[in-house]
Amino acid sequence: MSGLMRIFALVVFFSAATPAMAMPPVEQVRLDNGLRVLLMQSHNVPMVSMSLNVPAGSWLDPSGKGGTASLLSAMLTDHTARHDYITWADRLDAAAIRLGSDASRDSLSLSLTVLKDALPEGVQAFAEAALLPGWDAKRFAVLQSDSVAGAQKSLEEPGVRAAQETAALLYGEHGYNHRPDGDLASLQRIRLADLQAMYAAQFKPQGAVLAVSGDVTMDELLALIGPALKGWKGAPAKTFRDIPAPATVSGEVRNINMPTRQMTVQLARLGPSRFDDAFFADMLLNHILGGGGFSSRLMNEVREQRGLVYGVYSYFAPLAVSGPFVISLQTRADQAGKALQVVHDVMRGMHDGKIDKQELQAAKDNLTGGFAHRLDSNAKRVGLLSMIGYYDLPLDYLQAWEANINGVTLSAVQAEAKRFLDPDQWNSIQAGPTDGGDAQ
Repeated sequence: MSGLMRIFALVVFFSAATPAMAMPPVEQVRLDNGLRVLLMQSHNVPMVSMSLNVPAGSWLDPSGKGGTASLLSAMLTDHTARHDYITWADRLDAAAIRLGSDASRDSLSLSLTVLKDALPEGVQAFAEAALLPGWDAKRFAVLQSDSVAGAQKSLEEPGVRAAQETAALLYGEHGYNHRPDGDLASLQRIRLADLQAMYAAQFKPQGAVLAVSGDVTMDELLALIGPALKGWKGAPAKTFRDIPAPATVSGEVRNINMPTRQMTVQLARLGPSRFDDAFFADMLLNHILGGGGFSSRLMNEVREQRGLVYGVYSYFAPLAVSGPFVISLQTRADQAGKALQVVHDVMRGMHDGKIDKQELQAAKDNLTGGFAHRLDSNAKRVGLLSMIGYYDLPLDYLQAWEANINGVTLSAVQAEAKRFLDPDQWNSIQAGPTDGGDAQ
């Protein structure tokens, strides 16, 4: 059995065998170099997960080179200055070290999952990936080629095409104006020097957060990461606080012609940021609208009662500044217009205040009842800790989460519906046949 398979087997065993525990507190230490370290101890499974988030998100991709941050994240875990691709992969597998990477609009992250016994070696590998990039030109060419091939394939997917157009429409010249993984044209323009420049400017400990969860104490953790990250210093050229507010766009329509019988429609507008004062009211509003699965209004009205769509849902993506608020549906092209009319009717009713106390309480019960699932693994806890640390949210954010949800009033949700759900302020992006349908 390989090292990574041993990790998987232990996760399955302990997840099934260990009862849920009360949420431990979040511990915080700031290293001398400015790196913020957050830890949530969890000793029921002999494993540790961690994630390093740095301000090198896709909003900093050079103009016309969307996907730069994403390719940088892939390069950092592919090989290092000390180990080529093959020896690096062998080393990680031999010690059951799982490294991962990702780039979002606001940040770039490196992640580690490792058995407690292999934590010292895991931290060394993690630090090597972060601080000693290899910049092998041949491996860059391979990773770029893979990304281009994926982007080429995605051109056949209406959902991806709609998401690309949504980002471009909502954000114009703003750094959020593309999907973090780029598109076919932008990926082909990227050069290795672009990755090196982003790394040199942004991969610094000040403004970065190391989030950790698992079978480790803060003293044990600091004894490992202190020496491993020794010599890492500096501040990034830009942080998420430098991201400008986007301009508002409303009432625009974009049609993407695709040879399909189905139509993918996205209604989109700017939504709340991570720091919005009404953030929890917005969570409940979205849950009632289309984020609550089969209990949501959109699913009930458009699919269950009328059978006009295969699926419909809503979400908002809170970022450092206003993120996208999206309603997405998939339907037959000849039913798209009818489906959109019902969606608009639902939005207009909620915009006009037609939300009752029972509906709000059901949404609260649903969200708070599922909150434990947001914390039932080290990986999920690390994700939440990364968000708390990176955006400098209160350390008791998780402990206060249910109280914040339950404290939202009906009038607050109605106010947010008035703010966000006027159909005329939304934009429409339609991917599918431009003939034979009745979409508006």
